[in-house]
Amino acid sequence: MQSNSEPSASRRPRAHDDNRDYEIESLAEFDRVIASGGLAGHRVQSVDLTDRTFALLGADTTDSVFLGCAMEPDAAAKVRAGGALVFPPVPGLPFDPYRGGLYSPDDLFEGLADAGYEATPDARSYHWFEHTKADGDIFASMLRGIHDDAVSDALDEHLAGARVVGIMGGHALERGSAAYAGAARLGRRLTRNGLTVATGGGPGAMEAANLGAYAAPFEDGMLDSALEVLAKSPHFTPSITEWARAAFGIRQSRPGGGLSVGIPTWFYGHEPPNAFASHIAKYFVNAVREDGLLARSNAGVVFLPGAAGTVQEIFDNATPNYYQSRGGPTPMVLVDRVHWTEKLPAWPLLRALAAERPMAARIALVDSVDEAPEALARLTEGAPS
Repeated sequence: MQSNSEPSASRRPRAHDDNRDYEIESLAEFDRVIASGGLAGHRVQSVDLTDRTFALLGADTTDSVFLGCAMEPDAAAKVRAGGALVFPPVPGLPFDPYRGGLYSPDDLFEGLADAGYEATPDARSYHWFEHTKADGDIFASMLRGIHDDAVSDALDEHLAGARVVGIMGGHALERGSAAYAGAARLGRRLTRNGLTVATGGGPGAMEAANLGAYAAPFEDGMLDSALEVLAKSPHFTPSITEWARAAFGIRQSRPGGGLSVGIPTWFYGHEPPNAFASHIAKYFVNAVREDGLLARSNAGVVFLPGAAGTVQEIFDNATPNYYQSRGGPTPMVLVDRVHWTEKLPAWPLLRALAAERPMAARIALVDSVDEAPEALARLTEGAPS
């Protein structure tokens, strides 16, 4: 007889878990699964089922799990009685801990146009985080953990099969600067080359790279025009509202931009996410976010000039490359010789670390951001630099 403390076989990891066919993340998926035979063993994630009571009353819910799904009370009682676990929605939160997909800029900046940044879900989630982080509430920390795990799951689903290039760089880089324009050109070129650009999702160099990816489907002049407009609101201080509205103005005037990923964190919530990443994986825990961004950059990482955070990212990426703990070293391109050899001499240390290791053939230092795509291509092909 099975112990009550032991999960049934269908709640344990199963052979078909990799294809994720058992996850239901939309009402359309729910209807399709119901029509094909029932919900047994499925995970229904943050789907509003208040209009599906009749379907739930007649469904086989053996060993299914409902995560944050709104249901009528009689439907919730029935699926529990039928062997399901039900984690109800948590009222009063500015975010959905069980969300089934990544954020969009519109999700995080909802309300920006009418009420300003402080009214947005992004700002309210940051304030919730600051408050709950200080009071040590175990329930709040559990909700943060569930949220971040759900975001990681959605990120893996979104990036499945993609060739991802991470672009790292300083958050302080201002719109209107030559370096900002260079980072935008880099993002555009890599996207046009068929790669998926992933950044830390914040302002500065990160925003520039996501902007470049957004501009990739358009004529070259679109990016030049966008840079001119954005230069009028160069920094997210003193007004995040005006900074973000300028970006949304570009998106609204030129809809249908290219896709990219931003991976920001509420740990640095005073730095807002940028509006040019089409898909945003925002985390509460910065360490999970940092490692996840680098681990998913399977086609290499370009490091633009930055400060302490970018230096940390260089060596966070170098460590698994050194030990080949991710299936072999991925390319690393450092941009700006003076910055990385004199101002912040990370390059000599990286070279010393790479000596006589396979990663030595996968690192390069270039003078200009415009040289980075060619360097990345050489390293991908295995030619030493």
